[in-house]
Amino acid sequence: MTLEIGILLALACAFVANLGFFLKYRGANSVARIELRHPLRSALALYSSKWFALGMVIATASWGLHVAALALAPMSVIQVSLAAGVVFIAVMADRWFGFEVGRRQWVGLSLTAAGLVMLGVTLPAMHGAHSQFSQAAMISFEAGLFGLGGLLLMGPRMGGPVEHHGVMLGAAAGILFGVSDTAIKALTGITAAHGFLGLLLSPWLAVAVLASIVAFYASARGLQDGDAVPVIAVTGTAANIAGIAGGIVVFGDPMAGSTVGV
Repeated sequence: MTLEIGILLALACAFVANLGFFLKYRGANSVARIELRHPLRSALALYSSKWFALGMVIATASWGLHVAALALAPMSVIQVSLAAGVVFIAVMADRWFGFEVGRRQWVGLSLTAAGLVMLGVTLPAMHGAHSQFSQAAMISFEAGLFGLGGLLLMGPRMGGPVEHHGVMLGAAAGILFGVSDTAIKALTGITAAHGFLGLLLSPWLAVAVLASIVAFYASARGLQDGDAVPVIAVTGTAANIAGIAGGIVVFGDPMAGSTVGV
């Protein structure tokens, strides 16, 4: 029953998170360009928009749902459930926010959702929260994601095509959200074993906070530089893939052993 509750919380999180992203998109595009070199000024500009501020309130609620889901179920299961919510993006964009969703975008979102749902269907049965982890695996995985996210952040400065800047920054933000999610998953296990003091003393709390802050600015700038649907879809998908990989690599979630599963 605990697993099922975790999955339901993850699906609710996906819906709420996508709603928050669209509101943040509207708000981010009503203020001056975000400059990562001026974080305080940029944050004040973003929060001066009522749409962005509302989007962040909703995003905070989705974060709470995500943490609760991670505390109840294996990380890879939660991330697959979140990924299934990618179909919400097209529906919200088309029906609620008035964005034109082209046939190519519908196909891309549908293929993404179908692939991730197939992954979820073929995952072996799991029980428990799967919060135990190897320090070496955790350090290597988080460092690798930080490096990949950093490369994507530098992409626009390294000559990446202008039309791809928003998507690159969205992907960077998603990967860094994946860093934060992996650290949060570890913290749920640490808190269960050592209490609130263990949480405060854990270095993974600092990792989660740092990754979230950088992802916040990268996401906001990506929403300014790119179109809503592809940027939001890439951000969410990158975070989900990073989370699924983290569940397998760091927390030992099992992979499918059959030919069909692979």
